[in-house]
Order: sequence, then C-alpha cells, then structure tokens
Amino acid sequence: MTKALFVVSEEGYWGAECIEPLETLSDAGVEVTVATPSGGPPEIDEQSIDPGEVGEETAEHIQTVHENDERLTDPIPTAQADADDYDAVVFPGGHGTEWDVNQDSDARRLLRDAVAGDDGTALVVCHAVGLLAFARDSHGAFVVNGRDVTGFPNAWETDIVDENDCMPSGRKLPYWVEDEVKVAGGNWDAELESETSVTVDGDLLTARGPESSTAAADRLLDELDELDG
Repeated sequence: MTKALFVVSEEGYWGAECIEPLETLSDAGVEVTVATPSGGPPEIDEQSIDPGEVGEETAEHIQTVHENDERLTDPIPTAQADADDYDAVVFPGGHGTEWDVNQDSDARRLLRDAVAGDDGTALVVCHAVGLLAFARDSHGAFVVNGRDVTGFPNAWETDIVDENDCMPSGRKLPYWVEDEVKVAGGNWDAELESETSVTVDGDLLTARGPESSTAAADRLLDELDELDG
C-alpha cells in the first residue's frame, strides 16, 4: 500500500492545506500517518475555520475533521518518523509552521531524506515552503538550491503583517518565506497571475497556498502513480 506522512504544525496549520490533501490521498487508498514536532495534537489556525474567511460549509467540515480524525488527534513525534517508510512526505502550511515545523531538525531530516533518492517525493505547501530555506542535504548544501519552487509570496504577506512584521495577534513573524528561500538558492515564482500555483521539480512539489491545495494533492497522486509504475 502507498503510504504518506503528513508533518503538521502544533503552532497553527491552515485547515485546507492539510485536510484537502489528506482526504484526497486517503480517498485514493493512500495510508496516511500524521506527525508533529513534539507528538502533540496539531493546532489549527482559527482564521482557516472562520466562516467569513472560507465559507460556512468548508469551515464546518475542516473543523469536524480536525477534531475527530484520529490521525490528527493522536500523531507521532517527528523524531520517530523515517522518510524511508513512506512514499511521500507532506508539509501543510500555515503561519504556525514558521515557529515549529520549519525549525524542527527532524522535519528537516524528513524533507532531506524524502528527496534524496529515487523512491520518494515531498509536497511542501505555503508557509511550510520556508522549511526549504533551512534544510540541507547530506553534503551541506541547501535542498532548495537550484530548484524551481512556489510558496507564500511577499506580496501577500505585506497585507497581513504591520510595519514591524507583527501579525494581527501581535506576534512577530520571524522571517518572510520568499526572502529566505531565495537566499537559499531557490528559483522562486509564485505565479501571482494564476489562480493556483503548483511547481514540480523532480521529487519536490511545492504549492503556493490554500487555493492550490487540491491541485497539489492531485499532482502528488500523479507523481506517486509514476513511482509505482
């Protein structure tokens, strides 16, 4: 059976960026395991289940899955996960990833190992793309160096943080994803003129944000089919 590991933030994941790929892969028969940095249940970004933000039906569905799916309510710690046990490793986004997943040494290891050989692949979504700015391969080079990627763009971040880089909650954003990924050598194009943005560079898939979640999951399934073939 095809297996996927989801590495989800305990600081606040964006609902659709986790739930839509999780359900798409599950419906296709993929066995999904969820991991978080400490092994505690992930927290959901409240804005991602705000009916005014995402619609009443979507908000209700995402919250129901978040609260009742045993994979999300009882995850494993990333330290206990091995990328070799999975065909794909998925990193859903959300601002929360900047404080835990992207800074987690085991999450970096999982990403590095997922794209190191010919048998695995990784999908990294939205703010989780910031992980690429910190993950290095076995030779010490940034995993993202020379790769084509998309992710949460500065143009959107500007509309969220204030002049001191503080979120509406008052918490300061530690870095801007686009800036860090570019510095690490990534070929950045968030395709701002397109409704969705999913970029495939070998065994690395990246997606821009919530509206690209379903397209990213579908593309990941295509990639997994090719690996099986």
